[in-house]
Amino acid sequence: MKHFVYVNLLGIFNLIICKIMKVLFINTVYKNGGSTGRIVYDLRNLLLNSEENDAYVAYGYEFKVLSDEDYVNTYKMCSYFQLQWSKLKTRLFAHHAFYNVHETKKMLAWIDRVKPDLIHLHNLHNHYINVKLLFDYIKEKKIPVVWTLHDCWSFTGWCSHFDYAKCYKWKTKCNHCQLKHNYPFTWFFDRSSKNFQEKKDCFQGVENLTIVSPSTWLAGLVKQSFLNVYPVKVINNGVDLDIFKPSEADFVRQKYGIKEKHVILALFNVFSKYKGTDYLIELTNYLNDDEVLVVVGLSKKDFNKLPKKHCLGIEHTDSIQELAGIYSLAEVFVNPTLQDTFPTTNLEALACGTPIVTFRTGGSVESVTAHTGIVVEQNDMDGLLSAIRTILRNGKEHYVDACRKKAELEYNKNIQYGKYIDLYKQLTKTK
Repeated sequence: MKHFVYVNLLGIFNLIICKIMKVLFINTVYKNGGSTGRIVYDLRNLLLNSEENDAYVAYGYEFKVLSDEDYVNTYKMCSYFQLQWSKLKTRLFAHHAFYNVHETKKMLAWIDRVKPDLIHLHNLHNHYINVKLLFDYIKEKKIPVVWTLHDCWSFTGWCSHFDYAKCYKWKTKCNHCQLKHNYPFTWFFDRSSKNFQEKKDCFQGVENLTIVSPSTWLAGLVKQSFLNVYPVKVINNGVDLDIFKPSEADFVRQKYGIKEKHVILALFNVFSKYKGTDYLIELTNYLNDDEVLVVVGLSKKDFNKLPKKHCLGIEHTDSIQELAGIYSLAEVFVNPTLQDTFPTTNLEALACGTPIVTFRTGGSVESVTAHTGIVVEQNDMDGLLSAIRTILRNGKEHYVDACRKKAELEYNKNIQYGKYIDLYKQLTKTK
């Protein structure tokens, strides 16, 4: 009996001296809906699997129903109707991320109950949150903040990417926006100047905030923006190397009837000129009969946009194992993006031993070396074709080991996410 009491008292004592660190994540999506949702999900699970930490997630909306286990410690902000209503107001009045007052206040009340030691922000755009209310709350409570920027929206007056437009007004003050009809999309008004000032007033003045960028390129832009008042760290995105690895892929050939052709792979979930889809379509005109461009991630309506010859379209797959098999089957991964921060698709290709051809765009080039692929100047169709031909001529075996080694050394998600945990501890001064 005395021993039992002693053990329990010891346990209580350990809990007292080893305070559990609570981290709250806020993002547009959770688990599904792109790479940011997956990153939040993985970080949350990493914390929950530790006896020293706890994790909570507030997210805007979801694409599919999750399991009961996935909903533990989570808070969904918007219904489908609320989301569409906010989107409509953005399109009418060009005032993005400053609506959703009621939804945001309810979330903040939930945060009050959670009492996190640190808040990790991700994407705050896409019609689900009022950023002024959120940042006023953070400033009042003096909660340490990590903010991972996945694009440029946080320091512009409107757009999430400006590369394609070659616009650099954000360095001083946005005005006369040429991208107002792009995401977040507005029909009528140009409110970029007022939005820029409101964001600046809103995002500055946080006592303990660290910005994280997944790429050196984006980190450099942040240092030129009004967010340069905060420290900036680079933590690359990571991938699961136990899933994304060189593997046998005959089942993919059989399932999609690819036969014994040289596979050139491309992935995207939006049929857009900014992702370089025009170059992919043109590419099929130059392919030989023993070559095929495989495009993964299509919606059903996009299939009609693909050429009938030398091209195979595959819908978005929920099977990560199948996706890894497609990467492994491909001899070259082509990413002709014209604006991107640090595409996870590049990392997945490398992990599967597949070399990359990409345009010199944003952070897309940072995962490519002379041993893992070829970087081509933007809009150079001849250069794109030449790079693909070079890799096919050299053979995939020439690149496999270097690609995999780079993924293991730089993009192992366990190592990359561990850097976040270290940062959390540093900012909260936990041991």
